[in-house]
Amino acid sequence: MSKTTVVSLQKKKQMGEPIVLLTAYDCIMGQLLAEVGVDIVLVGDSLGNVFQGDTTTQSVTISQMVYHTAAVRRGWPDGFIVADMPFMTAVVSEADTVRHAGRLIQSGRADAVKIEVMHARQLPLLAAVVASGIPVMAHIGFTPQAVTQLGGYRVQGRTDASAAACLELAKQCEAQGAFSVLLELVPDAVSKQITAAVSVPVIGVGAGPSCDGQGLVSTDVVGLSPKVPQFATQYADVRSSMKQAFSSFQAAVSDGSFPTSFTQA
Repeated sequence: MSKTTVVSLQKKKQMGEPIVLLTAYDCIMGQLLAEVGVDIVLVGDSLGNVFQGDTTTQSVTISQMVYHTAAVRRGWPDGFIVADMPFMTAVVSEADTVRHAGRLIQSGRADAVKIEVMHARQLPLLAAVVASGIPVMAHIGFTPQAVTQLGGYRVQGRTDASAAACLELAKQCEAQGAFSVLLELVPDAVSKQITAAVSVPVIGVGAGPSCDGQGLVSTDVVGLSPKVPQFATQYADVRSSMKQAFSSFQAAVSDGSFPTSFTQA
């Protein structure tokens, strides 16, 4: 299996081959996704929800992102790993943004970073990271880091003005050097227009079937999350399986049937 690169992702768009993105936050999940061979592993700041139990991603720090990215890299040494730029690390200044992105590449060993582009004023910051030699995935549409400002987890691009703004932002991100666009929670009509309008791959998260690829949070896919979003599809019920295994262990210890010794070779 050949290693995913920025170039190979571009070729997939040109050939009409769907791109698969899944999240990972630890070594074991990295190993599992390596065995499957997905195109992109995203170490998302969604770890704030999945690992830390917070209601938003805003508490996640750059140090935490570096830690989790490095853990995933140990699970998949050859995978194409994109690491999220967490809240407030891609909004202050070009120098600040490049420094944070550099940590994710050097210490976290990511291949690229993802920036949630909430406003056009961030475009020069995105361009500065690209100019430093770091590939950038631009995240537009619903941007979780702005959830408070947006009034909750809401679909974006519902009005003509909002849809036009989303399209223009996608074009500007491409112009500033983004190698791909992650498009979250927008109507299919909008994602279809954006996917056709830009030459870089567009990966949808709850954005309909018209994108160049699809991405989901891995714990939603395997049914480990307490609540799976409406746009996600659950392909297993790992949560129930784990509960059963833990209950069986508890019962074995309680009734004395758990093997407490073993035969050495």
